[in-house]
Parts: sequence; C-alpha cells; structure tokens
Amino acid sequence: MAGQRIDMMELRTLILLKQKNLSNRKIALTLGVDRKTIDSYVSRFKALDLDYNELSTLDEKDLQELFIQDSQIEKARYELLSSYFEYIKKELTKPGATLQYLHYEYLQTHSDGYKYTQFAFHFRKWLGKISPGGKLTHKAGEKLYVDFCGKKLHYIDKASGEEVAVEVFVAILPCSQYTFVRACYSQKREDMISCLRECLSFLGGVPQAIVSDNLKAAVTRAHKYAPIINKTLKDFALHYSCAIEPTRPYEPKDKALVEGAVKLVYQRIYYPLSKQIFFSLKELNTAISEQLVCYNDFLFSHGGSTRHLEFLDIEKHLLSDLPAYPYHIREYRKAKVQGSSHVFLSEDRNYYSVPCRYSGLYVQIQYNRDMVEIFHNYDRIATHKRCHKPGIYTTINEHMPQGTQFYSRWNPAFFEDQAKRIGPGTEAYIHRMLTQYSYPEHGYKQSQGILAMAKLYSAQRLEKACLIAWNYSKSSYHTIEQILKKGLEDCVDTSEAEIPFPDHDNIRGATHYQ
Repeated sequence: MAGQRIDMMELRTLILLKQKNLSNRKIALTLGVDRKTIDSYVSRFKALDLDYNELSTLDEKDLQELFIQDSQIEKARYELLSSYFEYIKKELTKPGATLQYLHYEYLQTHSDGYKYTQFAFHFRKWLGKISPGGKLTHKAGEKLYVDFCGKKLHYIDKASGEEVAVEVFVAILPCSQYTFVRACYSQKREDMISCLRECLSFLGGVPQAIVSDNLKAAVTRAHKYAPIINKTLKDFALHYSCAIEPTRPYEPKDKALVEGAVKLVYQRIYYPLSKQIFFSLKELNTAISEQLVCYNDFLFSHGGSTRHLEFLDIEKHLLSDLPAYPYHIREYRKAKVQGSSHVFLSEDRNYYSVPCRYSGLYVQIQYNRDMVEIFHNYDRIATHKRCHKPGIYTTINEHMPQGTQFYSRWNPAFFEDQAKRIGPGTEAYIHRMLTQYSYPEHGYKQSQGILAMAKLYSAQRLEKACLIAWNYSKSSYHTIEQILKKGLEDCVDTSEAEIPFPDHDNIRGATHYQ
C-alpha cells in the first residue's frame, strides 16, 4: 500500500469520519497524515466493495486482515472466495449444513484463505443478509408456504349462464420455489383441506411444516406467539406427520415469499387463462395444471435452472413419505351413551355400540367419510365402519351386557303388556318392532315413542294407525307418527282388519277382546 501506514485507532477514526461524509483532505488534516495515505485506504475499501457501515461492525483483527496484503492479492483472494458463494448457498439448504463447516471445507483446499469471521462476512454480504431486513435462507424440505390469491378466477355456469367466481389456492416450497396452484369454491375449511391434500399428492411427499397465513380455515384464534390451530387442521397434520405453523400477525416478512409467488401466478397463469372460457371448476383446474407445468419449467432470471429441476435436485428426496391413504375430514360430536349401550350420530340418524360399562356417560364421536370412532377421556373405546343409511344400529356383540337387561323395567314383555292395553293392532305392531332387530333393545326407544302417542292423539287413533301401518314390511316410529300427524287413520276402514298374531306366551286369544 502506497504511503505510510496508520494504526488501528486512526483507521477506526477514518471509517467514522467517512460515515459522516467528510472529504479525504479534511480527514488527512484531522488525523495528521498524508492525504495520499487516506486516498489509498479509501481506494482499498472501494476495491473490496465494502461500505463504511459494514466496516464499522468488524473487530480489530478482521480490520487488520483487510490491510496486511497488497490490494491486488486481496482482490484475487476475494474473487476466489466469491466463486464458492453459489455452492455455499446451495449446500446451506441441506439439513445439518452450517456455514462453519463449509468454512472448514474451504480451508482444506485454500489454507491461506479467509478466517471464519471474514468468510462469513463476505458471504452474508453477497447474500444480502448483513441488514436485518435481508433475505431469509430456507432449508430444503422444511416448510411449505400456503395462501389464497387476493384475485379470483371464474367459470361460466352452463345452466344459468352466470359467471361463478372461485378462490385460488397457492403453495410454494421456498427453497426450490416449486409451486402448486388449484382453484376451489371457497376458503372454508373443507376446501382448504382438499387443496392441501391435492398439493401433497402433487409434491409426492410431506414437508416438516405447513406455514399458512392466519386464515379462518386454519386458525381458530390468531396470536403473535401462540395461535390456536383448528382441530381439523391439527388432525390433518397428525395424519401426514407434519406441523402447522401460522405466520405471525402484522409480520409481512413471514409471508413475503408466497405473496411474491402469487404475483407471478397472476402473470404466468391468470393472464394466459383470461383468454379462455371454462364451463366447470374441473375444466378450470385442468387448464391451471397445464399452465403450472410451464410455470415450474420456466428458467429463473439468473438462468441455469428451473423450479422443477431445483425441486428434483434438492428437495424431493428430503420430503417424508405420504401416508398409505389420503386424509378425509374428521368431524366431532359429543354424545351420551344410551341405556342400550349405543350412541346416536345425529348427522346420519343412526346408532353405534360402545361397551356397556360406559352407559350413561358422555363420550366424543369422531368420524370421517368411512369410519366412526368413539372416545372416552381420550381413550378410544369403539371403532365402526360408518353407515350412511338412517335408522340403522351398528352393534358389536362384545359390547352388549351378558345376562342382564339394559333397563331395570324395560324388556319385550313390558312393552307388549303396555301395548295390550291399547288394542290388538298396537300389541302386534310393537311385537314386530321388538322382533325385527337382532337385539330387541334396539326397538325399545321407538316402542316407547309409539306408546306415548296414545296420550298425544288418543288410544283409539293409535290403534287405527297401527292397523294401517301393519301392511308395511317393518314397524317404525316414523310411520305411525306420519299417519297420526296427517290424520290418515280416518281415511281407511279398519273395522275388518285382521292381524296375523305370531304365537307367543303373551297372546291371550281372540275371545279376550269380544
């Protein structure tokens, strides 16, 4: 370096004065050194592309290292290091990779290279991470960012000719920037779960975490530090063995990447589709899939690779395997176990058995499209295949009590005795009700309901209704209820109706009723 050297304290003063925009001449006068010396130091800073704010953050050892060699030698050393930056950036996306280990690897081939502090300083400066608002480095296979576009797409309803607006779901793996796009009817929970399921299938694997904006479909209550995730999304994450990580409210940096992807989706998917007309959501999604292939195969602005190639190269093999079967939304209901050792699922209006020891207790029913599971204090006590036909009892024999009745007073004889007091038609109808099920207990509540109609409508009307309903193949509470509600028992002559009574001990004979 031309001119005299200045000590470390003077060097720091030089940096401080240059931060205040003082001229080289003024600084030379202040420090009492030759102006050419100051010029040479400032030239060195410019050659190394270092600004004064960055220089002020270095400690004395790092500052000294900048000036121990000729500037040309220093420049060559920096250029050699900078040729590694792309490699370092890519390696840091791999799980377990650290800048410290990569520096060790660098020194193995360049023993006279930069020490760690300068190595890290130059790399982070190149990467744009010196300032707090710098670019984030994302690990491969770690997170999937998801959001809905602000603008909607449309298709034409063939029946009405009206334009139907639909939401557009976007997901991006931040490391490779591999992107998934799908249109759906709404941002509601069911549609979001469907989009997430399709997205993971598209990726062929599962990241460690799914990062969503604070959507109502994802977050029950937003919070900067401890947001409450809704139960369905938690169950989805459990099924796919990943975590749900909402972005922090009022933190734009957390979702900057996916919002940047949304802008590109507008340009490269929305705009081409604006020149086409679609007549269903399925048609629209087919067209989106075609455009998405082009989008992910589009060369990056820096050239040399695409989202798809980056995904295959650095991310796909780091995703966890998909589960054996896709997720279906699980619903939750609270119910009380009836005396018949069954719970009532109101959505399908049918019954499922649980072990008899839980009679009278409250349980939680969890069900999806195929299965029904029943829990008591977080212990699963029963599992059934879901039945969608209403009024059906699904029973496991082992759940039924052995040698005891479900109720202290309720048994077939009790209900048939009550029915006899109303008339032979009611008695026969109740008898058939109790014998048409594998377990007579399944007919207890319906029998109770039918007999209670004698008070509501009168015993005479109930008897006529049972005589009319006898012509149906099965006994049912709802059949009797509809006949009495609509007054149909007066529209049919039941005076000569004959009831084919089955043989059993409780029949007293026809002469009893003369």
